Amino acid sequence: MYSRARVVSVPFTDYSRFGLWASQFTVAAGEDIRYLTRNQAQRIGLPNHDYWLFDSRKLVRMHFDENDRFLGGEVIEDLAEIVQHNYWRDAAWRHAIERSDFAAEQGVGRI
Repeated sequence: MYSRARVVSVPFTDYSRFGLWASQFTVAAGEDIRYLTRNQAQRIGLPNHDYWLFDSRKLVRMHFDENDRFLGGEVIEDLAEIVQHNYWRDAAWRHAIERSDFAAEQGVGRI
């Protein structure tokens, strides 16, 4: 199973609104996507950077420039940092809500 928790700013950028709208299709294909707002993420102590965890063992931290252009990913091998990011992932998951509920709350519907 493939799952992810997404942290988004509200109001949405055009890109975030499109991503939320488009995620209905990956959810329909079996992906479990949960959302929380950036304000919620800050309140529960999540970091202010994007990252991916693969099988809870491989950490890739994403880097962006000051205009939010993607610069690339950095593989992190430090075990303590990987454990910390697993903790943050689990905290995000506990506080995030399912894609359909979040989209309804934010007024982003289906096609």
